[in-house]
Order: sequence, then C-alpha cells, then structure tokens
Amino acid sequence: MSRVNDVGGQSGFGPVPVEGDEPPFHADWEARVYALNVAMLRRGVYNLDQFRDAIERMPPAEYLAASYYERWLHAVETLTAGARHG
Repeated sequence: MSRVNDVGGQSGFGPVPVEGDEPPFHADWEARVYALNVAMLRRGVYNLDQFRDAIERMPPAEYLAASYYERWLHAVETLTAGARHG
C-alpha cells in the first residue's frame, strides 16, 4: 500500500533545502513535542512503529501541508487521544 509519505523514486518534489548551521528546533514548541514524544515512548504509551504509522496515516493534504514537528504532534495527539492518565 502506497501512502503520501512514500516518495522514494518519485520526482517532481523539488530540491531539499539545507540550512547552514540549522538549529535542531526552529521554535520552542518543536522541542516540547520532541520531549513529549520521548517521554511517551519511554513510558510505553506507544512504540516507535505505532508513532510512525500514526504519521503515515495522516490525510495526504494534511501531511503535505504540515511541517516535520507538526506531523509529530499529530501522531502524539492521535496516539494519546482517550488515553487514561494516572
């Protein structure tokens, strides 16, 4: 099954820009999403395969419009929706 993120071998997506001295995060919220994901993985709330699958199941238009960490946030929200806290 091909999903929107399966672009290997396809053309027409343009060059991948590379920033010199690019910071690991462009905004504070990105670092928070990263830390939240690490915490959820370590606590066993979900695993890396589930995380990746949640990103890959995003609707194509939403996936293409989202930034890298917006996709991560979508996955965390999807995987923790309705999760029990305590």
